[in-house]
Amino acid sequence: MKKLFVSIFAMSLLFSCNKNAKGNDGKALDGKFDKYKDGFVTALWKINPGWASGAGYHKYDSILIVPDAKDTKVQLDFATANLDSLKQYDIENLSDNNKTDFQMIKNQLEATIFSIKELKSSEWNPSEYNVCGAFAEILNGKYDSLEVRLRAFNIKMNNILAYYEAAKKNIKNPTVEHTDLAIAQNIGGSSVFETDLNAALEKSKLSATEKKEIQDKAKVSIKAIKDYADWLKALPNKTPRSFRLGSALYAKKFNFDIQSGYTADEIYKIAVDHKKDLHDKMFVLADKLWTKYKGNEPKPTDKLDLIKQVIDKISLQHTTPEKFQSEIEKQIPELTAYVKAKDLLYIDPSKPLVVRKEPAYMAGVAGASISAPGPYDKNANTYYNVGSMSGWTPENAESYLREYNDYILQILNIHEAIPGHYTQLVYSNQSPSIIKSILGNGAMVEGWAVYAEKMMLESGYKNSDEMWLMYYKWNLRTTCNTILDNSVHTKNMSKEDAMKLLTREAFQQQAEAEGKWKRVTLSQVQLCSYFTGYTEIYNLREELKKEQGKDFNLKKFHEKFLSFGSAPVKYIKELMLAKE
Repeated sequence: MKKLFVSIFAMSLLFSCNKNAKGNDGKALDGKFDKYKDGFVTALWKINPGWASGAGYHKYDSILIVPDAKDTKVQLDFATANLDSLKQYDIENLSDNNKTDFQMIKNQLEATIFSIKELKSSEWNPSEYNVCGAFAEILNGKYDSLEVRLRAFNIKMNNILAYYEAAKKNIKNPTVEHTDLAIAQNIGGSSVFETDLNAALEKSKLSATEKKEIQDKAKVSIKAIKDYADWLKALPNKTPRSFRLGSALYAKKFNFDIQSGYTADEIYKIAVDHKKDLHDKMFVLADKLWTKYKGNEPKPTDKLDLIKQVIDKISLQHTTPEKFQSEIEKQIPELTAYVKAKDLLYIDPSKPLVVRKEPAYMAGVAGASISAPGPYDKNANTYYNVGSMSGWTPENAESYLREYNDYILQILNIHEAIPGHYTQLVYSNQSPSIIKSILGNGAMVEGWAVYAEKMMLESGYKNSDEMWLMYYKWNLRTTCNTILDNSVHTKNMSKEDAMKLLTREAFQQQAEAEGKWKRVTLSQVQLCSYFTGYTEIYNLREELKKEQGKDFNLKKFHEKFLSFGSAPVKYIKELMLAKE
């Protein structure tokens, strides 16, 4: 027994020493990795100045990279060299937060190589070439004096001509859809160099000589932008590439973009099952509401028809095109007050949210979006971009407003603003990890916004059968986004079948369905981010609730989850479930 005790004691001592040694090694390795990250970010911004500016790092605002073969080599060399550098770090000996950063950096580098060597969207997507947004951000910024920003704007214009000449050389057999988008966005965005720039120059204290120099360069820039649009219009393109990505590229892009615990096929199957579950819940509510909205009319035997008829009646309650933006503005303080009253999550009142008309250079993809400041520019405005209905036919405007009726408009504001995107991105900027902020995972970001919708209703927000029915309709959109995206890009789903899915099975208005079809032809995988992220976040919450029982606290869960920045949910899950 004595010998056994000594042996156990010796083993324990040896384990303890090894553990301490590993701990010391781990601290040293973390310190080394932190230095590596600093160098990685500095180098990343140097070769991606536009991305740097978007993140709030304005040292390279005056640089416009020309997207030529030389730049492609720089990007590939950077990715290859840094993947090699990562090999010196044993991921198992890094801290939990650094493990996540390691994985996110590795994913970004591998995605860069995949994009250049396999996806090759620079050849078939002309809308990737558009300088208007970057220049607009300089004018809209609050990070420095107007004069300093205008001088950066001036120098940056020097490369616009070369930028578009390189774009023309890169484009091989573009898709028809991306060509049309590039023409519309570049022509629309060119107003940045006219209206927006002249308004800024008028306010500025620049000398008359400087102002004239900038305006002369702006005229050359506008011509280069419009020449690019005209070149695209005249481009002989007898064999345009299909906008469909195909199964092999789609699966790889899903893995890089979503970084989920699920594969593309797995989340597709989950979405199909979830659609059926939502239909069942919606039928119960619609059947209950039938008499209230349809009186003594006979009920249709088809369940989907019954649901649609009730939804169509409720959807008549909506605002007007003129009041659409002001209605959104009015609801923001109401949502803030509700979250505070229910103690669901801390919302920093010092971070401004500005509702604005969607800028022209962003038009054509989504009807509402958030533009958040980067981690270096944390106190800048977050913009809630609202699409305009000016120029629409009365029929299209009515269809759009029925889609965003009085109930769904509130859910949209939860998603885009509070406690959705705006709130999450404020938290993300507070993350101690710059990597988690700048390499933010879209599925986590979108998933949080979708999760926030259900969480708000679960907490009692505007509780009614109508609100829940409309929420399920809205959640069907998220679910069908995944089904649509996968089906269109990997299963050759036709527009006719897509419209049937969206209007009959997801109860969307014709205008909304048409807009979604356009979006799925212009993007790939991104539409899966909503449902995938939501599913992973909701499942994580339910797992922790089960594990913690009566000790589970919803506010603590939300704040802890958001404290990890915009990391992929699968990594946040590992950190939150990790035992001491």
